[in-house]
Amino acid sequence: MFIAEKAKYDYLADLPEGENIAEAINNAMKLIEAEYPDLEGILPKSYQEFDEKLLRDLVRVFNKDAVKNAKGDVFGRIYEFFLMKFSMQGAGAQEGGEFFTPPSLVNLIVNFIQPNHGIVHDPACGSGGMFVQTAHFIEDQVHKNVNEAITVYGTELKSNNTRLAKMNLAIHGIEGKIIEANSFYTNPHHLTGKCDFVMANPPFNVDKIDAKNKFLADDDRLPFGPPLTGKGTISNGNYLWMQYFHSYLNETGRAGFVMASSATDAGNAEKLIRQKLIETGDVECIVAISNNFFYTRSLPCHVWFFNKGKKKENKDKVLMIDARNTFNKVSTTINDFSNEHLEGLTALMNAFRSNDSSLRGTKQSLQKNQWLNQHFPENKYQDVEGLCKIASIEEIKEQDYSLTPGRYVGVKIDIDMDFDYKTRMTEIHAELAQLNTEANSLMEQIQAVKL
Repeated sequence: MFIAEKAKYDYLADLPEGENIAEAINNAMKLIEAEYPDLEGILPKSYQEFDEKLLRDLVRVFNKDAVKNAKGDVFGRIYEFFLMKFSMQGAGAQEGGEFFTPPSLVNLIVNFIQPNHGIVHDPACGSGGMFVQTAHFIEDQVHKNVNEAITVYGTELKSNNTRLAKMNLAIHGIEGKIIEANSFYTNPHHLTGKCDFVMANPPFNVDKIDAKNKFLADDDRLPFGPPLTGKGTISNGNYLWMQYFHSYLNETGRAGFVMASSATDAGNAEKLIRQKLIETGDVECIVAISNNFFYTRSLPCHVWFFNKGKKKENKDKVLMIDARNTFNKVSTTINDFSNEHLEGLTALMNAFRSNDSSLRGTKQSLQKNQWLNQHFPENKYQDVEGLCKIASIEEIKEQDYSLTPGRYVGVKIDIDMDFDYKTRMTEIHAELAQLNTEANSLMEQIQAVKL
């Protein structure tokens, strides 16, 4: 990325004390925008609102040799860190809290679909976090330059989020096209049938969608039609999003997206669309996520995965994972997946996708993975009660086309063989008898009172 001399930290850090640092930084933003038309009007230029000493100190911190000589995407990581911190503190609430998807869920999606080439599209891109994690995946796992490996396209409804996404891509050196648009009434990138990978965390249960909008009637992204109610309205946008994601994929494309938990069991028109999606054979996996993974909301969710390139022998199967009891507690209100959880869950998906039940292979970290050792001591994929099951289409039909993993994996009942249940039940019976005696005595005393 070319940066003009007067926009570099060296120049700003060496400015004499008498020079206006805020004005110099504002000018630096203008110089960067002049070099990169996609950033025109995007970068902040109101640094005069900050204390001059604070600005000088910040510039000097970022200009230290330790930062300048650090390897890797340091400034990109710093940007991600502050986005996450602002989200954890409730920033963006006015935008519906939708600009930032927690790293655990983004990593789960990236690990499962492995977006290593071609066109990557996020039709509800928020601050562009899916693209950034994809870039990390390509650098770490594929060892390629991200802009040589993939081309990214994003669509975002809200202006502030669009600005965040464009800055996020620029800071990480990712080339791509972000467009501010309403995905319900436009298809701005014209990518139907062209995407190798689709990733998204769309807003849940969007209402007030205009079912009479002419664009919906002719939208080639809705092969199963809009989910109309008996009154001809659309109660929420969940099954519009899902059809978009499926339609954007090319013949071998994969999609991973976060969705409201209610969507796996929704009825009426939504159920009919879900049935048709299942009958395509492209639904690959559903993962149930516990509460508290989102920073601004405590609601549970599911992560869905489509794969149009599924092996023939897997077309009539769906991997169900109930990960509601799999989490690491970050604080009293926030959960996430540990690295072991992510690695273990990814091993389940890889075993299903490859039809190779071996879970660990030769990878050293997998052989030491305690989560895998606890649930799969025999080193092979198998259905585990309360955690995972490969469900057949026939089983899904029997469950009336529900895609809720809990219906298939069952509930694991843990029995502590060292606990003396018989003695404890005897104690409980004795306590209950004593309480009944005291209650009867109290009742007699009350009834004896005459006023």
